[in-house]
Amino acid sequence: MLSARSLFQEIIDNDETYRLFCSVAASGEAQGGWENGRIAALLPASMVHLAPKVARHGADEDKHGRIFHGLMRRRGVEPVEVPPETDYTMLLERAGIGLPHAKLDADEPLSEEDVITYLAHSRVTEQRASDQMDMLRRYFAAHPEVGNAVRIISADEDNHLAYCHEELLRLASEGHGRAIQRVLHECARAENLIYRDVSLAVMDHIGRILGWSRPKAAVLATAIHAAYAWESAVGWRRMVTLTMPRRRDALGGPATPEPEFA
Repeated sequence: MLSARSLFQEIIDNDETYRLFCSVAASGEAQGGWENGRIAALLPASMVHLAPKVARHGADEDKHGRIFHGLMRRRGVEPVEVPPETDYTMLLERAGIGLPHAKLDADEPLSEEDVITYLAHSRVTEQRASDQMDMLRRYFAAHPEVGNAVRIISADEDNHLAYCHEELLRLASEGHGRAIQRVLHECARAENLIYRDVSLAVMDHIGRILGWSRPKAAVLATAIHAAYAWESAVGWRRMVTLTMPRRRDALGGPATPEPEFA
């Protein structure tokens, strides 16, 4: 029976699909680490109090990248070049979601509007990451090879999402509510489409490596399109609502070091 659990088990069991999956994940995490590091350095004076949390966010993303590279070293496989059509973070930037790299490469301070854009974009993408890692944690938390990594990254993604909720609610209370909702809706619509396209591209690469039959590949593609349709109709609401998290100040303090995966 085809299920999310059996699908990911296939990916983990094959060295080629495993290193593709880990390479795509590591690339996205490293990109997120760089972006957060630059944002922390460019915060406007009125928001410099956020710098430790933004830096912690970036440090966590860098840590996740190292964890995925460590998983590949343990398996004895080398990273592969990430196919452009599977590069989630690059495609989001090309779609105008989040802060452009040209702005992050410059040495000019960001505006308050830029920080709102960053936090709203992060709230949407961290929801996706939290959902994905929650699913992997349910199925693979006890897996002898990837379980520890899954648990660590899942907990971090939950913290990132809590941080975004709390900071956006604070900014909304200061009069930025309409701007926040506008950016959240723009990000959610674009992210949903890009996530669908990236999912289709990743499954296409994996299916060719594993030699999936046409009917099996078609079933998976249909499921991805169905998920996109559901999110377009209903699911997008979870991406744009803001609720005060149970854990406050989730990114207060330094990032926790990753265990040795070499």
